[in-house]
Amino acid sequence: MPTTLLTLRDSLTQLTLAPELGASLVNWVRLSDGRALLRHTDETALATANPRWLACYPLLPWSNRIGGGGFDTPAGWQPLSVNTDHDPLPIHGSAWQQAWRVVDVTSDSAGLLLDSQWPFPYRATLHIQLTDGCLRLALQATHFGEQPTWYGLGLHPYLPRNAHTQIQAKAGGVWLCGEDKLSSQWVELPQAWNFNEANSLPQQPVDNAFTQWPGYARIIQQDAGYQLVCTAHGSDTFLLFCPQGQNFFCFEPVTHPVNAHHLPERPGLQLLAPGQSCQLSFSLHYQVLPG
Repeated sequence: MPTTLLTLRDSLTQLTLAPELGASLVNWVRLSDGRALLRHTDETALATANPRWLACYPLLPWSNRIGGGGFDTPAGWQPLSVNTDHDPLPIHGSAWQQAWRVVDVTSDSAGLLLDSQWPFPYRATLHIQLTDGCLRLALQATHFGEQPTWYGLGLHPYLPRNAHTQIQAKAGGVWLCGEDKLSSQWVELPQAWNFNEANSLPQQPVDNAFTQWPGYARIIQQDAGYQLVCTAHGSDTFLLFCPQGQNFFCFEPVTHPVNAHHLPERPGLQLLAPGQSCQLSFSLHYQVLPG
């Protein structure tokens, strides 16, 4: 069955999104020449109906992986099952694997809603706005379970990458991971992963959570003559995913490091009682580079 797409547009850019595919963004392009500002989604990728092959999707009620088969809550153990065929651990929550509803739409904005029962009852909203080349995403989760539980949020944009791509994003340190890809040790930034000043992406694979982030970053595409100025609210951590030999990377604003449910003091997670909410917002502002 064909996927229903919404199209939003402002004076500089156009965005297509697929609410039924986990509230995923499909393509975001500049109008002047159609260049992809997020990773381009072709017809083959769209036909998979899998958000992992699209341009961006929301992460909740947690981001990335959780080990141990679940996690403790004040009411007892919350079991989790594996939710993909590509990873041995439950990953990225459950919202990205469900169809969202459109609750309002204009020429340059859309509001999406999800009522979920897995792994516990919650309601999620995602508001998307385009304004003069600025893409704004506002994500909220409200807990509807009978007992309090832990929540985390994130957004998972895929971005074009080539030899000229640079990022600037300050951080105080990074969580190293073991072979299971779960956070094992926090360290100060290695020089190869220091993006306090604009720097090229590492050639070696990276899939790690960077902490003490002030919520500001730049993604610089020098050869294409633009940058994306990124601002996050409700997030002091970003996950950088740089798979080796690929033409994309991911810069993910998240509220917590990988496997925070099993780290001391559960950094970045929020314990929500019934009816309580948490929020995360992220904007990517397309700007032409001088000269």
